Amino acid sequence: MIQRSFVLALLVVCLLTGCDRPQDPLYRDRFFALGTLIDLSLYGASQEQQAAASTALLSAFTAMHADWHAWEDGSLAQVNRQLAEGKAFTPDPGILPLLQAANRLSSLSGGLFNPTIGRLVDLWGFHSDEITNLSPPASAEIEALLALAPSAGDVMLENGQLSGSNPAVRYDRGAFAKGYALDRGIELLQSMGIAHAIINAGGDLRAIGKHGDRPWRIGIRNPRGAGVLASVELDGDESIFTSGDYERYFEASGRRYHHIIDPRTGYPATGTVSVTVMHRDATTADAAATALFVAGPDHWVGVAQRMKIRYVMLIDSNGIVHMNPAMQTRVRFEGDSPEVRLSRPLT
Repeated sequence: MIQRSFVLALLVVCLLTGCDRPQDPLYRDRFFALGTLIDLSLYGASQEQQAAASTALLSAFTAMHADWHAWEDGSLAQVNRQLAEGKAFTPDPGILPLLQAANRLSSLSGGLFNPTIGRLVDLWGFHSDEITNLSPPASAEIEALLALAPSAGDVMLENGQLSGSNPAVRYDRGAFAKGYALDRGIELLQSMGIAHAIINAGGDLRAIGKHGDRPWRIGIRNPRGAGVLASVELDGDESIFTSGDYERYFEASGRRYHHIIDPRTGYPATGTVSVTVMHRDATTADAAATALFVAGPDHWVGVAQRMKIRYVMLIDSNGIVHMNPAMQTRVRFEGDSPEVRLSRPLT
């Protein structure tokens, strides 16, 4: 059975200290963009800023979603087609910063975040908004794509031109474009003079400023139960992203097959049910959450250090919470505290 939830997302903005009181100058809006629900929260903005912010973000996110689609017409799809041809070409300049960020983060992760495995994502049926595959692909098909070994290192950028040395490369926006879009959205709000805001895209978010005289407080979803597992207070300009095996998946023969593919095996990553990352920029947080999910409970620390991540909480398949000491100082568990294993410091 396919289960998807945008309303109760990975992270819920928990304004736990009375944000619903009428006297609070808090503006909230909700609209659909980037393939998910966008919840916009502004504190202290004028009515003119509120209306302009909602309109501008909806327009910008709609354009990004269309332009960055890996299979339908748009700049990213054109890049994929031309890379497969093996010739140097000049891409739309608007797509270059996105690809450069993805390639840089892939290198830092040691390839555990691999934005170029779009053909594997397609094979598993996770490339579209609606999951149509109800059974895993044949192992021979997976092995054939693995043997082609696409990676971000196969893509070269020189003098504004892109070229590819591996026709199997196909960028998939799923593991990084949302974070990049939120960073651009926050920049847009700041250009309008808005200093206190949250843009929440299906539970992944970036926040700036405060909720009045107190920090924004964010709830972290329980990956194997209802409601909130823990909460954290954000430190001004900060992003929080979660990758979980409960977001998009199907079940076959009693086994769950989720959308986070391990680029080393070609199968959904095992050993982890969710990873929450806090970082200043959303682009890095988005990619790191995927990379650390793939790394798993035994190897996430080294990957986090290479990606310069300071705050991580990983929940393994046994329900044990793994986190670094700095994250522990910021997390407040709601209800009974789970078993926690602390790593060595990341910095």
